[in-house]
Amino acid sequence: MLIRHLINVRSLIQSSTHHVSQYVAPNQVSKYFARAKLIDTIRLGLPSSSPDALIAVLENSKLDSFVITNAIRAAPSPDSALNLVKNLERSPYFSHTKHSVHAVAKVLARSRRSNELRELVGAINDGEFRKVGKASFMERMHWYALAQDWDSVLCVWDELQKQVDRPCTEAYNIVMDLYARKGQDLDAVHTFYRIIERGGIPNSRTYTVMIEHLVNSRKKEAAKEVFNVLPSMRVKRTSKQYSILVDAFSTSKQFDVVKSLLNEMQIEGALPKRSILSSLQAMQESGFLEETSELVAMMMPDDRIQKIEFCMDDREDDGEDEGEDEDDNSDHNGDCAIGQVQLKPWLDPNALAVALGQWTPEEVSALEDAKIVWTSRLVCKMIRGFKSAETAWHFFCWVAYQPEFVHDVHTLSRMITKLARSGNFGVVDQLISKIKRDKMKLAFNTVRLMIDFYGLSKNGDAALKVFREVKMLCTPISEFNMLLLYSSLLRALTKCNMSSDVMAILDEMFSSGIHPDIQTFTGLMHYFATKGDFRTVQKLFAMVRQSGVQPDGYLYKVLIRAYCKSERAPLALRLFEDMRNFKLSPDLATKSLLVKSLWKEGKLREAAMVEERCEEISDALPLALPGHLFTISSRDLTKVFKIYSSSFSPERP
Repeated sequence: MLIRHLINVRSLIQSSTHHVSQYVAPNQVSKYFARAKLIDTIRLGLPSSSPDALIAVLENSKLDSFVITNAIRAAPSPDSALNLVKNLERSPYFSHTKHSVHAVAKVLARSRRSNELRELVGAINDGEFRKVGKASFMERMHWYALAQDWDSVLCVWDELQKQVDRPCTEAYNIVMDLYARKGQDLDAVHTFYRIIERGGIPNSRTYTVMIEHLVNSRKKEAAKEVFNVLPSMRVKRTSKQYSILVDAFSTSKQFDVVKSLLNEMQIEGALPKRSILSSLQAMQESGFLEETSELVAMMMPDDRIQKIEFCMDDREDDGEDEGEDEDDNSDHNGDCAIGQVQLKPWLDPNALAVALGQWTPEEVSALEDAKIVWTSRLVCKMIRGFKSAETAWHFFCWVAYQPEFVHDVHTLSRMITKLARSGNFGVVDQLISKIKRDKMKLAFNTVRLMIDFYGLSKNGDAALKVFREVKMLCTPISEFNMLLLYSSLLRALTKCNMSSDVMAILDEMFSSGIHPDIQTFTGLMHYFATKGDFRTVQKLFAMVRQSGVQPDGYLYKVLIRAYCKSERAPLALRLFEDMRNFKLSPDLATKSLLVKSLWKEGKLREAAMVEERCEEISDALPLALPGHLFTISSRDLTKVFKIYSSSFSPERP
């Protein structure tokens, strides 16, 4: 049973005045490691039955918000974290900031102390913490959801909807997850529908919630169907989604499906989560050694990483720790039982990357002195944490010479995408040359990201060059993945205003037997329409028909709006009629723009006809037509919704 520590909010607020630390580190990296050492000292002192040792640590003049916040987050247990907060009242060197108070809120949420959490949120919003602003709607929703305080989540959700017309997708995700966990399946489905209905775009986390909901409802096949549609919508499939499905199919001994998932994970370059280790070990026991050995080795604990230890007197333990056998982790020396706390050294890759921002010789020397054990996963996190691609490159080169570390495809991919995002084309070329020399293979998603980033950097020639080398850079690419690569390239070329290259690549696609999907056609037609090249728009529309691809509502919406803005209302009207023939309806905003444009151009009878036709279906006229240029089609969203909703319909088991 958890020890219930009630946080006295007012005593937290009235803690002693903050004193400026007298400690001055020679550089930011040294300061980081000094803080890390203090964080570990606090963490090791937290489980101790003697408060004096912890209080002595809290009297350290180096104590600041960074140290306390991370000590709270990394505490061995919620109770020990709250014990730290309680003892902070006696520290003369600390006063709470937003970061430390929010860390306390998360601890309360994770340990499901809903009453204390609501009390803390009330104090924050009443202004009782001098340095802390009011908790936002999203912060409160996240905390209450983590605490599984469903009533409070829905209360905040109601407040949010009164304040804003279109809440963000993450707010919908929280509510959808809430209903899924409560077993209110149809409410979860309706929440997903509302995202689409209001013109929102579901994100990766939306689909993670959906997949987890389906798997937990014993509908893993439907979850796999949703998962299979995500690449068509250019939605990144996350390691967590892979992990959920791998565990689900492994539990039912469908190892062929698991093998296929692991193969897709490697093609996409996703780093597996350690949570799938037990599933992989089960596969090995069933004879799938070759497919799993490399992944299992990657996820096993690294023996080079030494744990930090602290011995404490165990005799005054109150025995209230849940699931703890009194003999666990203890040595017996005469009549004295001594327990050992073993923790991994505290390390925050993002904070360390920020500290290394200048990459001075002094900072590098301090980094070398720390003797960190560098792993592929840690190096990837470090590269991501650097704000500057140039500093990330310095680190990438430096770490290559560290003992027992060798760059692999994951670290190379992370570095390449970092450089491509910042437009460092020359350095990317050097890395690609190395990859080709060493006969390494990049993940398919890495090449796609490079092309996307070159488009953002307005370097279409670099995007074309990478595309031409894709067969040397990747393992054999499926026809569907080639479609995705072509789509990314076409999008990049439109961003670079390379119209002639766009049409040349389009012709190349058709010649190779690959037809663009509807979202790619929509993006291309929007590009040429904004340039006033309606002849090419008509040509592309004819290609859509010839390809056997049925236009969706979002395509018509994009074209009608483009024609109206170019004062070509009669052509927009023709599209409206075509749309109605396919039993599709414009959304309210598109209908209003078309009517206004027809009136403006003197087509009063036609404007009245549009109004009349729309009045016939006014109850069914959508608020918004979902979709996105080059990425998401209405049809794919409808397909996902049908899979999700039919899984919980009364007639489907």
